[in-house]
Amino acid sequence: MRATLRWAHSDLRTHRGEALFLTLATAGIVASLLLAAALFGYATNPWQRTFTQARGAHVWIHTLPSADARRLARLDGVQAVAGPYPTESATVSSRGTRASVELRGTPGLPSVGRPLLTAGHWLDPADPDGVVLESGLARALLAEPGDTLTLPGTARTLTVEGIADSAEPRYRPGEQPGLIWALPSAVRAPGGQVTGLRLADPADTDYAVQRAVTVLGAGTVGEVSTWLQARAEAQGDNRLLGQVLGLFGLGALVAAGFAVHGAIGTRIRGHLRDISVLKAIGFTPAQVVRIFLLQHLAYAVLGAVAAGALIEGLGGRIPGRLGDAVGLWQGLPGHTVALGAVSAGTVLFIALTTGLAAWRAGRVPPVPVARPAAPAGGGLTGLARRALGLRLPAALVLGCHKAFAGRGRSLATLARLTLPLLLIVVALSAWTTIDRFHSSPERVGLPAALTVRSDGGLDDGEVRALLAGEPRIAEAYPGVEVAALVPGQTGTIALRGLGTRTRPYPYALAEGRAARGPDEAVAGQGLLDLLHVRVGDWVRMTVGEQPQILHIVGRSIEPQNAGRVVTTSLDTLRANDPRLSPAFYQLRLAPGADPRRVASGLAAAGHGHLDVHPVTNPADGLSPLRGVVAGLIAVLALIGLVELLTAIGGAVREGERDMLALRAIGMSPRQITAITVTATTCTALLAAVAATALGLPLAHRLIDAQGSSSGIGAGIARSPSPGLLLLMGAGAVLGAAALAALPAARAARRRLADTLSAVA
Repeated sequence: MRATLRWAHSDLRTHRGEALFLTLATAGIVASLLLAAALFGYATNPWQRTFTQARGAHVWIHTLPSADARRLARLDGVQAVAGPYPTESATVSSRGTRASVELRGTPGLPSVGRPLLTAGHWLDPADPDGVVLESGLARALLAEPGDTLTLPGTARTLTVEGIADSAEPRYRPGEQPGLIWALPSAVRAPGGQVTGLRLADPADTDYAVQRAVTVLGAGTVGEVSTWLQARAEAQGDNRLLGQVLGLFGLGALVAAGFAVHGAIGTRIRGHLRDISVLKAIGFTPAQVVRIFLLQHLAYAVLGAVAAGALIEGLGGRIPGRLGDAVGLWQGLPGHTVALGAVSAGTVLFIALTTGLAAWRAGRVPPVPVARPAAPAGGGLTGLARRALGLRLPAALVLGCHKAFAGRGRSLATLARLTLPLLLIVVALSAWTTIDRFHSSPERVGLPAALTVRSDGGLDDGEVRALLAGEPRIAEAYPGVEVAALVPGQTGTIALRGLGTRTRPYPYALAEGRAARGPDEAVAGQGLLDLLHVRVGDWVRMTVGEQPQILHIVGRSIEPQNAGRVVTTSLDTLRANDPRLSPAFYQLRLAPGADPRRVASGLAAAGHGHLDVHPVTNPADGLSPLRGVVAGLIAVLALIGLVELLTAIGGAVREGERDMLALRAIGMSPRQITAITVTATTCTALLAAVAATALGLPLAHRLIDAQGSSSGIGAGIARSPSPGLLLLMGAGAVLGAAALAALPAARAARRRLADTLSAVA
């Protein structure tokens, strides 16, 4: 055992940099996998916990006041019913912030879909104007218990008595109204009612919706939302962050395993004589394997323990969503098991790759086998001879020849170095795609910067005149959005009328063409998947009691409502309902205009009658991803450094036999150094080219696949700029040259006796 430890200590002193990089890379891999586990827990558990504690409804159905919603309690599979509750659409304001809300008349604390109070108390009949806000709406309004909400355009006020969590779809400015619970007497102008259904079997959700619509009548149903939609919205960006971390963490783990395998294989080839001596003095093959296995296992354990300690101790202090995710994850029951499983799994994988490489060391014979007189790669190729005939520098020609002389070994080195660079290209593509949502939102389905709605105090003509008088507005597109029942009546989608035929809305199309004629429309990927249709098909939907038949002529990139949106012109919807008037305006601003200043100017010009919101950008929730990508690139760069050090060490050792011949033909130490540096640089250059050629299409497939699964659709992926790719390749090549220069120079200046001893 003492001899084993002495050997390991001696090898560690010789390869300190490699050991450090392996330890840091392992720590980065474990940290990324642990953060992925935390984000998955953060995405799923809060909503699931709220849904369970609140006995959440699996289906919420908004209907007209005339609908007999009490009949829903008699449907098969319905375990319990919440409501029906009268509802009123309104706009509230608090501390200068406005929000569209749904006032829900709730006589008592519900048993199904029960709000979970986080502050204040439940409604008090002694205070008829008291309300309870959903927590997301309260954060948007900066409201607390005791605050007063005003209803713009009226003298009416509401008093916040409590704040509660809910498992229903959360408030999204301009898209989903916030939820306010109030006493029935506070709902003065009910425009509908809402009923919640808790099912005995959640898997029967679609069937339950279909039966409910049949019983009530399609003409009385306004909107249907399910627990699946609410869960998907709650998970949202957190799940995507977890997927990115997990994917790159596993990719980095595989790259690290290959790097360890290559490092041990190169080391074994360089210590064949030492290993033979160990066997000659009594070491068994198992002991030789154990030397390498325990040594690299110690590196892995050290990195895994360091990563686990950092995440446990400092993970909760990471600013933003990552810190919140770690803090919540540490309080979950399976946290300790996940921490141990991720760390142990990483260590075991590295141990497996180490064992496979170290097994070769156990097969080294006790008596050294004489190495062949000719190099493994054979003589110079015809191309190399012609290059020398053209009087190209001999160091350059011999270096390039050396890089590809041993084909099998050179290809393995090239593949191991290509893998981390390929993952870096994918990471840079993800970064570029996110930046595109901010720099060119019009190309990813967000041509408008602001949404303007009137609270009724201004008619449509006055709103248009006010918008026309604002020079910072390039175009104002009138629009309306209604909920439409899909065929089969299993749910509702968003049907939008945006722009007119003379002033069409500038869709971002990924497939097909724009909707220009009557009854033509474009749809998001989420809607195409939901209805199982393709571009070119006709679809039928129901708005109230009116059927709407549209021809899908294009697929738009639709970042809102999970892509379950079909968009046509306002003229097309008016042909079916001539009384339809614009409910909002989408504003495309002039270049250089500040959306915040334009919004404040419009709000002031409207004298409190305009509700102006910025259009939600899905990339806003992905801001933490940039830091994640930067950290992953650093981990992958460490793995690439390990592989470069391995390749350089192998090139130096394998060049020792050629040293005598090169000196004999009169080459100087500088030229001999240049041969090794050139060989390493060629390998790095080819790896960078291969990583770019393979990484770009792979990144497009992965990003577009994620876009399709989220409903946005394929076509959002963007490649890094040529300058950034060139910078990455130049960094790899120059880094390889810099790392190879010193060991190659030392080998070239070795004494003749040392060289003879090394090749003997």
